[in-house]
Amino acid sequence: MKILLLEDEEMLNESICEFLNSCGHVVESFVDGAIALESIKENSFDLLVLDINVPGIDGLTFLEHLHKLKIHTPAIYISALVDIEDISRAYDLGCCDYLKKPFHLKELSLRIDRIKLSNEVPLVHLRLSKNYSYDQEHSLLLFCNEPQTLTKRQSQIIDLLSRNRGMVVDFDQFSEYIWSDSVVDNATIRAEVNRLKKSLKEDIIVNVRGMGYMIEKV
Repeated sequence: MKILLLEDEEMLNESICEFLNSCGHVVESFVDGAIALESIKENSFDLLVLDINVPGIDGLTFLEHLHKLKIHTPAIYISALVDIEDISRAYDLGCCDYLKKPFHLKELSLRIDRIKLSNEVPLVHLRLSKNYSYDQEHSLLLFCNEPQTLTKRQSQIIDLLSRNRGMVVDFDQFSEYIWSDSVVDNATIRAEVNRLKKSLKEDIIVNVRGMGYMIEKV
């Protein structure tokens, strides 16, 4: 896995990097939250390992910024903080795990492996992005393997686009597949697709000007 580590204790930072590298992971480490945030805007990571009390932007605010950017990378917090309010806020922000310092590096590795297994996408699913996949058998859109709630029409749009990944779906195809029993103009189709796009946590639907929409192959 490609891991972003945010830890301002230099010795611990180095120890975690060395250990995770020996486990086969690729680690990019930071001691300052603001610098780490700039990096994640430009680079993709499979997992975040975050301390809370760090310079620049603290670990909790760091995750808040990522959500605003529609970046939903799994995260593990490592912290000496034991205040239940901090722990609750961490889980409210969607972290996968919370490891209290001091901890054994092997324990961190075991928790990373558990997250890796939980995020593996079955072969029957279509990968749509880093976190989105589509279960063809049950017609379900999944985010980190969790089913997402969509309207019937939104589900039909996702189904059509998912089964045609890498190809442009034009307005006639939308009209025939989704509005087969009624006449619909392109503006109505655009409005429905835009409503769906706003509800998604990642920008997986691409607008191909003058032609239609597509989901690119990952």
